[in-house]
Amino acid sequence: MPLRAPDRAYLVLATARSGSTLLCETLRETGVAGRPLEHFEVFAPTSLPRQPREYFHGVTDPEILDLLAPLEPGTPAVQTPEEWWERILREGTGDNGVWGGKLMWAHTGDLLRRTRGLQGFGDADLATTLRTLLRNPDLILMVREDKVAQAVSLWRAVQTETWRRNDCPDRAVYRFAGINHLREQLERDEAAWRAWLARNNLQHYQVRYSELAADPAGVVAGILRFLGLRCEAPVEPPVQRQGDSRSADWAARYIAERAS
Repeated sequence: MPLRAPDRAYLVLATARSGSTLLCETLRETGVAGRPLEHFEVFAPTSLPRQPREYFHGVTDPEILDLLAPLEPGTPAVQTPEEWWERILREGTGDNGVWGGKLMWAHTGDLLRRTRGLQGFGDADLATTLRTLLRNPDLILMVREDKVAQAVSLWRAVQTETWRRNDCPDRAVYRFAGINHLREQLERDEAAWRAWLARNNLQHYQVRYSELAADPAGVVAGILRFLGLRCEAPVEPPVQRQGDSRSADWAARYIAERAS
């Protein structure tokens, strides 16, 4: 039986802590842009999302690793590739038939390993895979200009395992080496997305974090126009920004230490 594909699809290409959750949740709130969840975050070997220590592959510094939860072995996925894809198709499709999703560069390898189990995919590259799975999806690139602030946000999140604002105490500890490693990783991942888009000559709509944070409703309205979708009611973001004075202090401290 041929693999099902959505009638209409778009994909947000992102890096961690770039503002993609704020963007995707606001898009979801419109009711016309599907459900752009992070459908590809669960890795096949463990059936778990990317764990904090997996951001630090190859790092041996105990001052970093001792602040992070140990790796959980998890349970390997038992779904067939076809069942995996049907779940993602179902989760991302809204009532009007539009499918939305978000993909991190770090998740592309696992995505390709899974799709190689689908009939007719074989060793297809990422562009061919997405074009086939999603019928030439519209692409939205989410970027955060301030990579230090982005790395600080991620460093706090991997320590606390808190990815959205809540009222729990934040016991994260500043470490220059941890922030520096994540900054370099985030820069590489965004560069990889840009290189992939250029190499495959793929048109896309770019969203900057600074613009999204200042006017999320306006940015989402622009994306809907790009997608050819209409939402009559004004939309407010259902999630809050997580930045605070502590993040700003850590960013300033990091910049000073890096310059010294």
